[in-house]
Amino acid sequence: VVILCYKAGEPIVDFVAETQRCIASLCDSYEIILVANYFENTNDTTPQVVKRMAANDAHIKYVAKPKEGMMGWDMRSGLEQATGKYICVIDGDGQFPIESIENCYKHIATDKYDLVKTYRVKREDGIYRKTISVVYNFLFTLLFPGLNSKDINSKPKLFTKVAYDKFKLESDDWFIDAEIMIKARRLKLRVFDFPVEFSK
Repeated sequence: VVILCYKAGEPIVDFVAETQRCIASLCDSYEIILVANYFENTNDTTPQVVKRMAANDAHIKYVAKPKEGMMGWDMRSGLEQATGKYICVIDGDGQFPIESIENCYKHIATDKYDLVKTYRVKREDGIYRKTISVVYNFLFTLLFPGLNSKDINSKPKLFTKVAYDKFKLESDDWFIDAEIMIKARRLKLRVFDFPVEFSK
């Protein structure tokens, strides 16, 4: 599980503990990769926090480099470290429910999908972002018929290592979620998504 931790600070500790309890109940062999890339000359304490967690738990690895890009670059730097048969990526801000990782895993392991993700049926992040998301997803439906996704940017996204190796991701910014879905369509991968509620 790759967790995007940008500027999360100490609160990421509880989120990681909750994530670890979830995935440890699913399998014995797992790794958690904490991505804490940072802008230099800021007071972001997240790199120190994730380094401390990794030092105390063999299941945890971290990436903390001066930023050379935005969210897409962060995601790619974490995904590049992943070695599992299945790879999951989720934001570390707690807006997506942790149990959605379990649901993703069960679907991909039992139903043989290449990529499983969520879509947000209830959002508590304000009318502006809801509106932007509706327009954004509508445009993608028009531009990429058969994309098979109700919510391009929703997480967690869980895919096989085989699928990830085929993606050859390039985006450095917020477009990376769209790039994943576009390439899944192009590669004719089996995709499944299910509903979740999105917190503040």
